[in-house]
This record gives sequence, structure tokens and C-alpha cells, in this order.
Amino acid sequence: MDVADILQKAVLVLVPMVLSLTVHEYAHARVAFALGDDTAASMGRMNLNPMSHIDPFGTILLPLMAVVFNSPVFFGWAKPVPVNPVQFTRKIRMKTGMLLTAAAGPTANIALAFIIGILFSVLRSTGLDASLGQSMISLLSQTFLINVVLAIFNLIPVPPLDGSRVLVGLLPDSLGRQFAYLERNPMFVILAFAILITQAGSILQFPVAVVARTILFMTGNAS
Repeated sequence: MDVADILQKAVLVLVPMVLSLTVHEYAHARVAFALGDDTAASMGRMNLNPMSHIDPFGTILLPLMAVVFNSPVFFGWAKPVPVNPVQFTRKIRMKTGMLLTAAAGPTANIALAFIIGILFSVLRSTGLDASLGQSMISLLSQTFLINVVLAIFNLIPVPPLDGSRVLVGLLPDSLGRQFAYLERNPMFVILAFAILITQAGSILQFPVAVVARTILFMTGNAS
């Protein structure tokens, strides 16, 4: 790719990435707040302002590296939303509250992908897709794909990803405590995350394709 192609692809990746990660983190904060924890809200993180959530490496540099090296899959992360489970309502267990809060981010990304899928269907059925132009269609397509990728990536049960919190919430208490203890081991976290980052492209390709096709089929975009 020449410089112009790289810049164009960078825009098509960074704009959806920032938008999608902002929605992801907002969902974490909103669910935690609904469960009684106002930590994120008091720190100004319960909003849809991208500047509140951008992580320089995970949100900007890593996706740009994927563009430069022509990676088939783009993924990243934002600054984690702070959560204090001690403040959760006593109507639910803390592990359940953490599960719901952790699952909120990937769920929000899947919901956004569904919304875009419905929008594709409406645009096509009304003939408005032709008037939008290829650039806008490409931006919507990339936003759809990145949301699917972020949902699946974050559900991998490797700390500090959301999937590790979801797994602890689903496991029996004894196994959950063992896994939670393991994820507090910094060497395990560093090793597991290093492997994940280097292998994420190959790990994600198949499940992303399956989930993306399923969403497109369910929203009336089956080819």
C-alpha cells in the first residue's frame, strides 16, 4: 500500500474503533451505575465522549500498526472503566454484578452491529445505499466488522479482558476463586496477554466470520 492508501485505511479503522470502544466502555459504566456503583460516573467516565476513554496504545497505536502491516483483523481496547463491586446493590451477588458489568461492553458492541445490519437492510430496500457513496458504505461496513471483532475479542477469558470476569461469574464459587487468584498473578497475565496479542488475528478470523454472517442473516442481509 502507498501512503494515500494507508491514510485512507487508517481513517476507516480509527473512526469506527474510537466510536465502538467508546460505546463499549460507556456500557460498562452505565450497567455498573444501574447496579449501584457510581465510581465511573464520579470520575467522568460514564459518557460518550471518546476523549474520556481513549488509550493511546490500545485505541490508536495498535490499530494503526494493524493497518501498516495489513492485518486481516483489527482490534484494540480503551482505558478500562473503574468498577467497585462493593457498591453494588445487595439484591445481587457481587460476582453476578461483575459478570453483568463485564458482559455489558461486548453486548453493546453486538447490539451496535445489529443496528448497522438493520440500517444496511433499510438502505438497500429503499435504494438509498447508492446515494450514500462508497466511502460512507465502507465506513459503515468497517464499523460493523470492528464491533463484531471487539465483542468476540473481549469475551476471550484472558485477563484483563471482559471474558475473564464473565468466566469467573459463571464458574462455581470454588473454581471462580481459583481463576480469580490466577489472574492476579502478574506473570500469568503478561504471558497470556502477550500470546493473545500476537495470535489474535488467527484466533479471531473464524468466529468473527461466523458471528458477522449470522448477524447479517438475521437482519435481512443474507446474500
